[in-house]
Amino acid sequence: MTEGTVRAWLVEEGAAVESGDELLDLETEKAVGQVEAFGAGVLRRRLVEPGATLPIGGLLGVIAQADVPEADIDAFVERCRVTTDTSTT
Repeated sequence: MTEGTVRAWLVEEGAAVESGDELLDLETEKAVGQVEAFGAGVLRRRLVEPGATLPIGGLLGVIAQADVPEADIDAFVERCRVTTDTSTT
């Protein structure tokens, strides 16, 4: 299993989530299952749309406290993209 396809988000941006809450449906070559939140907070950003396929371990969204500045979330997303970008453009 090397990649998964997002089938549907189960939580809207801005919603409070608890650890273990189901966030989205993800389909792999072997199964369809739910991705759960690893921690509590607010789903501040959904980074992939339904139908998108990405490598296992790819960043799907950002959960943070409500008072975290948008600039900090932007910087976190950018750092994650840089460390997972394997393209040679």
